[in-house]
Amino acid sequence: MVKQILTFNQISSKGLDRFPRDTYEISKALASPDAIMLRSYKLQESEIAHSVLAIGRAGAGVNNIPVGACTTRGIPVFNSPGANANAVKELVATGLLLGSRGVIEGLGYVQTLTDISDHAELNRTLEAQKKQFKGSELTGKTLGVVGLGAIGSLVAEMALTMGMDVVGFDPALSVEAAWRLSSRVRKAEDLAALFAGSDYVSLHLPVLESTRGLVDEALLGSMRPGACLLNFARQEIIDEPSLLKALDEGSVRKYIADFPSPTLIGRDDVILMPHIGASTDEAEDNCAIMAADQLLDFLDNGNIRNSVNFPTLHLEREAGCRLSVTNQNVPKILGSVLAIFADENINVIDMLNKSRDEVAYNLIDIGTQPSSKALQQIRQLDGVINVRLIGDCAA
Repeated sequence: MVKQILTFNQISSKGLDRFPRDTYEISKALASPDAIMLRSYKLQESEIAHSVLAIGRAGAGVNNIPVGACTTRGIPVFNSPGANANAVKELVATGLLLGSRGVIEGLGYVQTLTDISDHAELNRTLEAQKKQFKGSELTGKTLGVVGLGAIGSLVAEMALTMGMDVVGFDPALSVEAAWRLSSRVRKAEDLAALFAGSDYVSLHLPVLESTRGLVDEALLGSMRPGACLLNFARQEIIDEPSLLKALDEGSVRKYIADFPSPTLIGRDDVILMPHIGASTDEAEDNCAIMAADQLLDFLDNGNIRNSVNFPTLHLEREAGCRLSVTNQNVPKILGSVLAIFADENINVIDMLNKSRDEVAYNLIDIGTQPSSKALQQIRQLDGVINVRLIGDCAA
């Protein structure tokens, strides 16, 4: 049976080419797709057909997807963490340099000198005026990195190679991220200590209820005189009225971000970029490839990797049929499923069960295909969200 992938936005062909054309159809117009693949398109719950089994985001943020509604319906939402990390890291490096030197001001000044045609006069003018664009070097300065995931860890490593001292803070640091992190990155005791002790602070956090407006008046007011704040994560992390106050009072010398705001545009102490952190050919390719591979593995095998609302789960395929069961994270459901198999004398070859918050997800390899009656019994169990036969035995 051919599976259908509905796409929004322009997805890199290198990602779409991961789907075998003999078993997958890809289109921007499908009434009953098996999965959705998108980038920044603002997906509405009403646009998610009843047939949709999964959603893949070619990028890291998923605030454009109704994740809560997807969880309720048993739809895993995949993202592509780290696929655009190098692109963002390089733009952060650009931001650090723009924040430390009078590059933008100097470029603007040079463009005003179009009436000077004599080289000697131009050189004299530049020599006389260049002191107003003097900056400071990054070497020896302290960079505070808030969030040490795929991007933050690269930013920390990059800053170390530029001769900066680096202090980091991440209360949710994973073991995998910790292994990536250089031992030269000092750990801040808390956010307040990081902000107070840094010449530059770079934010690399997702938007969660716990991070929305996290950078507030208290943190901004504690920054060193002349400190610079960089935000290449999400606009909502910063409380904007507090930022404006900090800029007006001079507790923040310069704000550099990838998220323009009407109240910030036009300020001399703000550098705004048009949300181009991941806008490279390489990042778009990498994100699309990662999202496609994750959708493929889920649709063909039921495995889950890099889902923002489902547990990570990988089970090697065995002979026979595979069943996936998504249910509310409550006791006895898996036992009831196995009891139904026992009543039909169906042998379980292998299985794996994991949970995340209110959702539990099960992959069960069985020796023979269950009857329609057995599948219906499983679907009718209290707490079961959805049931799927995967592979050649799919009904």
